[in-house]
Amino acid sequence: MTRADNSHHLQRAAVARHEAAVHRARQAIEELDRNGGAITFAAIATAARVSRSWLYTENSLRDAITGRRHARPEPAIPAAQRATTDSLIERLDHARAEIARLRAENADLHTNLARALGEHRTGR
Repeated sequence: MTRADNSHHLQRAAVARHEAAVHRARQAIEELDRNGGAITFAAIATAARVSRSWLYTENSLRDAITGRRHARPEPAIPAAQRATTDSLIERLDHARAEIARLRAENADLHTNLARALGEHRTGR
């Protein structure tokens, strides 16, 4: 007695699982994009309940994730957190003063070292 070939049922189930996974992944991409979430492979994989490696193998999903990730502009910094021109100028002035102080200290150290080496050579 031979068994009937029922492999077409398995193939149909595999195709349905694949389509459901692709659908969940696309929904996750759209949801994260709509809510301003980070569009990363890890975030999509978690939200869609699929593996990251599977996302990398699906060309259309990989392109959608990398395309959205690069297309999104950097979030704007709130006005209250932005540096004002006056504060930037003040920070620049402090940096310039620190550079001048360090240069003077470096010159003094260089002079002291040259003096010490000269004294060492002459045997004092």
